[in-house]
Formats: sequence, structure tokens, C-alpha cells
Amino acid sequence: MPPAKSSFPSITISPRGVSRLKGGHVWVYRSDIVSTDPAPPGSLVTVCDPRGKALGTALYSSSSQIAVRMISHDPVADFPALLRRRIAEAISYREQVVHDTNAYRLIFSEADFLPGLIIDRYNDILSVQILTQAMDAAPVRDTVISALSQRLNPASIVERVEPRVRQLEELPPRRSGLLQGEKTSTIFTMNGVQFHFDALEGQKTGAFLDQRENYAAAAQYAYGEALDVFCYQGGFALHLAPQCSQVTAVDSSRPALEIADRNAALNRSLIERGLKKNEIEWIEANAFDLLKDYAAAGNQYDTVVLDPPAFAKTKHDLHSAVRGYKEINLRALKMLRPGGTLVTCSCSYHVSQADFLEMLGTAALDAHRTLRLIGVRGQAKDHPILLNVPETAYLKCVIAIVMH
Repeated sequence: MPPAKSSFPSITISPRGVSRLKGGHVWVYRSDIVSTDPAPPGSLVTVCDPRGKALGTALYSSSSQIAVRMISHDPVADFPALLRRRIAEAISYREQVVHDTNAYRLIFSEADFLPGLIIDRYNDILSVQILTQAMDAAPVRDTVISALSQRLNPASIVERVEPRVRQLEELPPRRSGLLQGEKTSTIFTMNGVQFHFDALEGQKTGAFLDQRENYAAAAQYAYGEALDVFCYQGGFALHLAPQCSQVTAVDSSRPALEIADRNAALNRSLIERGLKKNEIEWIEANAFDLLKDYAAAGNQYDTVVLDPPAFAKTKHDLHSAVRGYKEINLRALKMLRPGGTLVTCSCSYHVSQADFLEMLGTAALDAHRTLRLIGVRGQAKDHPILLNVPETAYLKCVIAIVMH
């Protein structure tokens, strides 16, 4: 039996929208809204099919093309209680799947049935991103902060603001800053490697936690002379160092490299296990230019890591993104010695795993190399994937051995 209608405003959606929801997705696009009662921005709404049958309760956005994000298949009588329960369930899930770290994604939006809410934990600091009108409402904010405080007792809770997201959601401007506590920096650990964290600096919420398990996997196959391209704050480079005789790490951001060097100082004893010179060489450079120059110069490596930013922000960028991925992978393959290890990544959702593997296969053919796949991986388990919501799966990480 479908749920009974609630007292919330009703939104009627098209058969196409109904089919999408019945297929397990949680989004309804604005183009699939047939009619709607007056609904304030960010309000709870009841979603109905064309015959008036209720399909569940959702969060409404008055500005986004994703106009409706389902929050429950049932009527919601107590939204704060639902929020607290979902937060508790998210924490419980991480307690099951997260190991060897005190930094991980605590809440991953739709994947934790809390659309529009991202929360990362860095040791004793929580970093929050709010992406929708509904999650930005003061009562919702208060409930979320209260639940986090009661469950985790963090030293601080910091909000990281993406101005472009707030503009798209027609939310008032807000600055990143402390929501609770006074502490804005700490040190966290992943796989035995330590990192500095400044809650108000860096990309995303401060670090790339989704690669945590891939860092450890890459370290299993890394050896010899290594090149880490798009190294950011040294995630891969620091994990490779104990296994390698030399690590050269490249990024275009000087502030990121400065933090990477500070991270290296934190891990001096780990680095000294492998590197001959007891230090990682950090290079500030445009990765495309450097790879072109190094390949032309005949530089050779035993391990190469490619972890670029997203090349495809939208589906219209797909073809140019694949060209970009092919260019950097082709050059990397030419620089790998026989038996060498390639670790290559894409965080572009619009480039599918199939697209990425096809690109890599073509690059290998053009480089006259044969690749043996060791692992085709995704994001860490604290970034859960919902099978019927493909947008929750975005990260690809391929580990391969160059056979000849």
C-alpha cells in the first residue's frame, strides 16, 4: 500500500518521474513536475503520481533543476527525529567499515539518505557542507549540530561553504567558519600516515578522504623510482615513500605543496624506511607540461601515480575529459619501465568506469604497452554507493602492471 497523504504541500510528477523513483532513484527533476501546491523553498513535500497516490516525502528546492529529493517512502511526522536517526545510522555504518584512520566521511548526502548534507571527520574536528535549501534551514542546522555534538563530542564543528552552490540554490551568502568550538586545525592519521588539517583551508572539506583505501592499495605495488602527478598535499606520495627509493611529487599549487612538505616532516620515520635521500622531491609545475617534457626527455620510472582533478564537470565535457585522461596516461605509460606500476584515477562522475578503462586500453595500445590489471577500484567505503543511484559512484582507481 502506498503511504497516505500528509499535511505537506503536494507535488505531482510525470510518469517518467514516477518510473525513476520506482527504479530506486531519489531525485525528481523540475521537468518532471506536473503540478505543485505552493511550497516554500526547502520545505517538506508529499510526492504523488498522476493519479494522486502518494509516493513518499521529499525535500523541495525552488531553484535547483533537481527540484525534489526523496527523504522517505512514508509520511514524516517528526523531521528532526528522522534526521537524528539517520545521523545515528550513518555513524553506526562507519563504525563497521572504517579502519586504520581517524579521518573519514561521516555523512555522504543521498548515500546516507540525508540529501544535501556532507560531513567529514578529521580526528576531533567535524567539517560540514550544506548543499540544499532544506538542509540550510535554521531548525535543520540546529538539529544536525546538536546530534553530532551529542554522539561524537567533537572539539569543533566547522562549516565549509561553496559560494557557487549557495548561489545556485538561491541561498544567502555565508562564509566558512566555526559553528561550534574554537579549534580549526588538527593532525589526523590514515593507514599509519599522519597529515596536517586546517579546517578553513584546502579543497573540498579539506582533504581527499575518498582515496584512503586506494592509498594503501597503491603502496602494496609501488617500488623503485616513483612519480606522483597531481599530488595535492601528498596523500599518495607519503604512502609510496616507505616502499620506494625515490619519490617525485608534482602539483601546480604551491600552498598544497607547502602542506605536503609539512606532512612529510610529520612522517620522517616512515619516509626513511624507503627513500635513499630521506626526502620527497616536491615540484610546482603544470602537470600536462611536465609530463610532456619528462616523456620527451626519456625519463623512466618504476611507479607512476595520476590523480587529477575532475576533467568532466558536466556530461558535455565527456569527450574533452577523455582526451585529457588519455594524454596524461599515454605519457605516463611511455615513462614506465617494464614491470612498472601505474596507478591512475578519475573523480569525474560523467566519465564512467567503462569509459575510463576503454581510454586506458587505447592509451596502452598507442604507447605500445600491455597492461595487466591488478585492481579496478572505487571510493573508500565511508563514501557508500547506492546501487540504484549511480551519482553516488564517481571515483575510479586502476592499478596495473606494465608487462612490456
